[in-house]
Amino acid sequence: MKVKKLAHLIALIGVVSPAVAQQVQTPPMARVEITGSSIKRIAKEGALPVQVITFDDIEKQGINTTEELVRTISANGTGADNMTSGNNVFGADADRVSGGASFASLRGLGPNSTLVLLNGRRIATHGGSGKAVDLNSIPLAAIARVEILKDGASAIYGTDAVGGVVNFILKTDYQGLEASANVNATEAGGGLTRRASILAGTGDLDNDRYNVMASLTVDKNNMLHSHQRDFANGFQPARGLSPDTTGTPFANQLSGAGTALGANFQMPGDATRYLQASLLSLQGKCDSIPWMSQYQSQLWPDVTPVTRSRYSCAYDYGADYVMAPPVERANALLRGVFQIAPGHRLFAEGLASRSEVTSILTPMQISTSLATGSAYPVGGAYYQDLSPYISSYNRNLPIIYKWRATDFGNRTMDNTTEGARLLVGLEGSFGKYDYKVGLSRAISKTQTTLTDGYAYTTPMYQALGTGKINPWLQPGQSQTPEAMALIESTKFRGDLQHGRTTLTQLDGSVSGEIWDLPAGPLAAAVGFDLRREGYAYGQDADATVVWQAPGNAALKAAERDIKAVYAELIVPVIKDLEVQLAVRRDHYSVIGATTNPKVAFRYQPANWLLLRGSANKGFLAPSFTQLYSASLDQELPNGVIDPIGCPLNPGDPAYCAIARLDYKSGGNSNLKPETSKQGTLGVVVEPFKGFSASVDYWMINTQDKILNRTPQIILANQPGLSANVIRNNDGNPGTIEYVQAGWINAGGVKTRGADLGLRGDGKFGDFKWSAGLDGTWTQHFQFAELAGQAYKEYVGNFYTRDLYLRWKHNATFTVARGDWSGTLSNNFASGYNDQVPNKGIGAPPPGFDPTVSSYTTWGLSTKYTGIQNASITFGIQNLFDRDPPFTAHNVDEVVGAGWDPRVASPRGRSFSLSMKYKFF
Repeated sequence: MKVKKLAHLIALIGVVSPAVAQQVQTPPMARVEITGSSIKRIAKEGALPVQVITFDDIEKQGINTTEELVRTISANGTGADNMTSGNNVFGADADRVSGGASFASLRGLGPNSTLVLLNGRRIATHGGSGKAVDLNSIPLAAIARVEILKDGASAIYGTDAVGGVVNFILKTDYQGLEASANVNATEAGGGLTRRASILAGTGDLDNDRYNVMASLTVDKNNMLHSHQRDFANGFQPARGLSPDTTGTPFANQLSGAGTALGANFQMPGDATRYLQASLLSLQGKCDSIPWMSQYQSQLWPDVTPVTRSRYSCAYDYGADYVMAPPVERANALLRGVFQIAPGHRLFAEGLASRSEVTSILTPMQISTSLATGSAYPVGGAYYQDLSPYISSYNRNLPIIYKWRATDFGNRTMDNTTEGARLLVGLEGSFGKYDYKVGLSRAISKTQTTLTDGYAYTTPMYQALGTGKINPWLQPGQSQTPEAMALIESTKFRGDLQHGRTTLTQLDGSVSGEIWDLPAGPLAAAVGFDLRREGYAYGQDADATVVWQAPGNAALKAAERDIKAVYAELIVPVIKDLEVQLAVRRDHYSVIGATTNPKVAFRYQPANWLLLRGSANKGFLAPSFTQLYSASLDQELPNGVIDPIGCPLNPGDPAYCAIARLDYKSGGNSNLKPETSKQGTLGVVVEPFKGFSASVDYWMINTQDKILNRTPQIILANQPGLSANVIRNNDGNPGTIEYVQAGWINAGGVKTRGADLGLRGDGKFGDFKWSAGLDGTWTQHFQFAELAGQAYKEYVGNFYTRDLYLRWKHNATFTVARGDWSGTLSNNFASGYNDQVPNKGIGAPPPGFDPTVSSYTTWGLSTKYTGIQNASITFGIQNLFDRDPPFTAHNVDEVVGAGWDPRVASPRGRSFSLSMKYKFF
């Protein structure tokens, strides 16, 4: 007896295309396993919200990469987990080892909280950071469809599935030979992308009892630079935006005892004391050098009596930034299936990927000093005398300065990631029972190589101290050959760091109908999952001797074993009411055991009405980096205040102006898993044929959030984190010895919202049309730093890690007639409250707009299939050439200047052409 009305439990929320919707009404209907359940059933509206995106949808929207595909999902977060942002924000959340990678982040809970699967099974996480699956390792051209489960699934899949699951389903059982090519070019220039792929397969499973297929895809993307986009402009003082960095290509002189500028200086008729000066600023010529401007003191006022930068130039390195790095990528797939007996198939699948991303950053920023011997010497050929402008200037003393060292070149590094997975498995049916078992081995390794723009610290300082290098080049000037040779002699080129993740997995399950109940058959599934995960991260060179070299602390090779068993039931309670029950128990060799249940229901009181909902618990195991990364010993700048000790000892510098306060950061082997409680409640209606609508309200509460915290946050949250502030017992009892920062179990998150799905299709004469919309409304995203603290609302407000927008959607409208079809698409992201310039320290300029406007883009494509065995698709993305909305956030906190790559694409209007030809 086949699964009957159980078909309605798990699957799509009304996101299946009209063509598929018609197919599921035409018997016979094959049973398939839908993301979120281990029980095969007929794909139809179900108890869990699952969105499906087909490869045809991807082509029509002109999507070039898997990263772009995930960013169109309304339930995906609006964060820095993309290649334009470089996965990088500043402060504790900075990610220095995921260069060239991109990640999914459903509900904005972070990449670690989103489980990415390939054909329903796990793959290795990114070899560099080890935190999540790199989307670039997924072969876009080999995708048949993508299933997005917008609900927690720890009861089925274990860890990482708190925010949901993204399951990439590859093409299988293909017969024939086809080649395809795609090109996407921007109207404004830069960022050209190309892709070529070939797909071949032979053998019919039903007749030949075998099928072998292979695919190869090669991508190449050109660089897109901020120079090529006018909106990338961090110097817009009338709108409250101006750079806050004085590390300029034409160096600013610094003050200091024993230097030409002295400890500070005054200007005639001005009692204020200043700390920095630039010849170009004093002459009113800061803008004579590209990307330089006069420092805007009115936007960045000092909070101390001594003003820092009134007579300095600033550098807009956000406008001198690579928006999209050069990329070369290849993915290969080989799959073979053999029918060993009717209903039983043996298969093997090999997947390999290689991605090379060239990260290009602005030149090094160097601050010279007397202590390092890097000050510009008296008598040097380029000694810059400011005594005509500053009466206290002593030209008999050396100069210390801050310089953007453009002559060293852009900091350039190659990030090469190679991944592979080999899977062998057996699947089939014994009567009414389905089974599957698989053994896989996956690996991902990343190598970072510095190729230009980096220098050994000590030789660099020594070279600057010779006075042969000119840090004050005027327009049209250049360094001497001797100076360039000296610069070249200090450079570091070579391997810097590497990482490697491994995953060995043995899994299996059995499912089927086990009992006939009055309301229908009871279906069940039981399964097991055995995994061994490994990670290692190391330095190939001593980063401490290379100036501004990226990277994290090394992590010795670590492994852990995970053993899990799970069970699932689908219970027909009464007519048209079904309940799904699931439970999974995972045991980690490091953190212990956890049990996570789930219950869901589906109730259809009428043909046009479906009610559904779920409740479940989830967990997120700490990563290897969070547990084991090495401890780094660092120190905070002078003047740190002890929030507890200072009020008790007012005026005591040991508490109120601490000099050289030590702190440690790194992994924490005592971390607990994050836990979650979540659920959904939804309704699907089909008031008439050809139209359906769904609304699913979702809620997620997490506790013990694993976060990397700065020493400043630790100090500010005493006494809740008093154990992280280690105080002296002898010498000066009660004073702070050091602060233990790094990874901790912080407070929690509460987030709420609703997903909307609309579908329609029909005919008008000879025309067929279909339309769809998927949108996400976020009611709340609230975060508490520590348990017991008040939750702070983030929806609609600027934040440095993720933006939590009130509304996002993706919509399409397609019309087809004969060999032609056309699609109009729309993507929308709502606006939010902007960051107040300089965090509110400086008054915004008159007329400053405190909001960032919404961002909407339109796309148009047409597809022609009138040529035998061929199809051609032409599309225009960002049809009206909409620039990203202006934001006043400064580039020192989030990548981007005057715009935000977390929300908007920098490509502008672009044109895509896809061609496919099937030889047989």
